[in-house]
Formats: sequence, C-alpha cells, structure tokens
Amino acid sequence: MTLRIEEVPVDDPRAVSLRSLLDAELQSRYGPLVAGEPAEITAARDAALAVHPGDVVATLLALDDSDGGDGGEALGHVMLRRLREEWELKRLIVPPEGRRRGIGRALTDAVLQRARAGGARRVILQTGAPQPESVRLYAAAGFTPIPVYEPYVATMSESLCFERVL
Repeated sequence: MTLRIEEVPVDDPRAVSLRSLLDAELQSRYGPLVAGEPAEITAARDAALAVHPGDVVATLLALDDSDGGDGGEALGHVMLRRLREEWELKRLIVPPEGRRRGIGRALTDAVLQRARAGGARRVILQTGAPQPESVRLYAAAGFTPIPVYEPYVATMSESLCFERVL
C-alpha cells in the first residue's frame, strides 16, 4: 500500500462518510456509559464536541495511492481546528480494517506538520479511556497528558487530554 495524505474541504463526501463511521463507533463505545443521563447533559456534551466548519484549519484524508491515480480509497481522516488560541486535533478515524498499518500515525504526523506550518506552539486533543488504541497512538506520537480543558470540563471531566509541544 502506498499512502498519500491530502487536504480536502471539510464537506468532502469521503471525509463526511468517515466522520459518520466515527460517530457510530463512538456511540458504541460511549453510549452505554451515558445511557439514561438527563437530556440537558447530553445536549451540553454534544455542544462541547461540535466542530464548526469555520473553526477547521485543515481536513486531511489518508488515501490509498497504490494505483498512482488522482483518486484512491479514503483510509482515514483527521481534522485540525482552532479552539480559541489553541490548535486541536479532532475526529481522527481509521476504520477497523485499516488499523495497525500506520495510517493513524501518518495522519497524526500530518496534523502536527500542518499546525507547525501555521505557527502553532502545541497541538492538544481530547479522548477517553474507551479508546485505548487512540491513547497508545498519541503517546507513541509524543503527546503527553494535560488536565481536561474547556469545553470538556463540565460534561466530560473524565476525558483524557494530551498535548504535543511543537
């Protein structure tokens, strides 16, 4: 497999499709933990997790470039967004059939390069214990733990948050 990272518009259909897969996976992992919570808590958490297109600095896809063409199957997705004065890695997804092939690491490296080129001094991210493979990926990429940051403090105080100083 030859991998190519491509920056695409936030509404690129391949990116939208991969984010839908991520939503389903996160629901299966976190849904049982929040079942039965009050609707206002769910709404506040959904608002904290929302990514507004105007805040997105870059949407990156990992594409299978084995055929050398312009297309290529989308193998993974990640976003880089501005969160106030911070740069945040968001919505990293590699579908199960593509995992353990270096795709997540390539996307993470690409986000770090893009942030560095944009003048970021660090990149932050939020994840959780139900995503142990994500935690391992971020640690291997040099991210270190930090306290839970806004907008996640009120509704996801058990989050695992990390930074990578650039």
